[in-house]
Amino acid sequence: MLNWDDPFAAPEPKDESNAPLTVATAPPVDENTPAMSLPHANVAPVNPDDKRVVNGMTDINQLAPFKYPWAWTYFLNANKNHWTPLDINMAQDVHDYRHKLTLEERHVYENVLSYLTTSDILAMRNIGLAVMEKMSAPELQIYQARQVYEEALHTWTYQHCIETIGLDQSEIYNRYRVVPEINQKIQLANSRLNSIMRSDIDLNNRDELENFVMAYAFFAAIFEGCWFYNGFSPIFALQRRGLMKGTAEQLQYIMRDEVMHASFGIRVVKQIIKEENVVLDPAKIQAMFEEAEEAERIYASHILRDPILGYSKEDHVGQFRFIANRRAKQLGFQEPFPGAEAALPWLDEQANMKKEKNFFETKVTEYQTGGALNWD
Repeated sequence: MLNWDDPFAAPEPKDESNAPLTVATAPPVDENTPAMSLPHANVAPVNPDDKRVVNGMTDINQLAPFKYPWAWTYFLNANKNHWTPLDINMAQDVHDYRHKLTLEERHVYENVLSYLTTSDILAMRNIGLAVMEKMSAPELQIYQARQVYEEALHTWTYQHCIETIGLDQSEIYNRYRVVPEINQKIQLANSRLNSIMRSDIDLNNRDELENFVMAYAFFAAIFEGCWFYNGFSPIFALQRRGLMKGTAEQLQYIMRDEVMHASFGIRVVKQIIKEENVVLDPAKIQAMFEEAEEAERIYASHILRDPILGYSKEDHVGQFRFIANRRAKQLGFQEPFPGAEAALPWLDEQANMKKEKNFFETKVTEYQTGGALNWD
């Protein structure tokens, strides 16, 4: 019998030598009580070939057999990547912020955090409230449930940085509402999110389905695949100079998660396009990337109004264009910015966690799956 005070304790053997012999008897039948409705014994098992990403008709509660084993692999790998912001030593960051950062560098640091704090909540709402309920294969939903948790973990990370550094939380958290250059990115994402969070959405309608695919592509390829990936780079630029290394290390962990989110989302989008024979308008795709690039340019002009050593708004926008081409190709689309080159050739390498840690600087940790990620 399970020990409820210690569930890991071995169950005590039950002494049945003197137990009275009992015979089970059926309860009396009330003729006025209707018969219980039982499922038919001859219900056919779930055929994985009948599963679909959306608009599926199989039992959503039955995990296996898998149709999308790659989705289960994402879930297993994500669970190897567990970490929390409390694992990282932030003492040096407090000293750096107070005594080493210039006013321009503080401006960059604070506004990057102001944008990120809201963005990960948006990403969490997108997957948790707008996307998961439309998935009709549980192996997809299970990874997305992990993704929702990770977005919450990222939000905790930014809050931990803000609190540890001693920034005014009310002021920092409200910047996304009062700083137009930050708010315009949030509103662009909100417009995509709100278009697929309607209660009356019907993905059997071709126009609604196309809009859902476009919104999912936006969040996977642009919001997480470009804006997040590119959004950490100003902090990495400080890290390269030995500044704010604790914050940067946490962002390295977050970037690993976001790369997996983007990769998974892009794969789901391509699967929907294939299964549902969706044909997206190339002009709409190009416009989506151009709109995102313009929003990133306005944002970069604010956070990098004065360039910091080794990093400028031109670098930031140039890298966005390069990464946007990479994400578009992953989706099977044409490059939106032909000829764009990497303005930050060190970014992919900077994003890779290194196993070797100085014991006195940070906790010794190993991000198990990150080293095997394909950054393309």
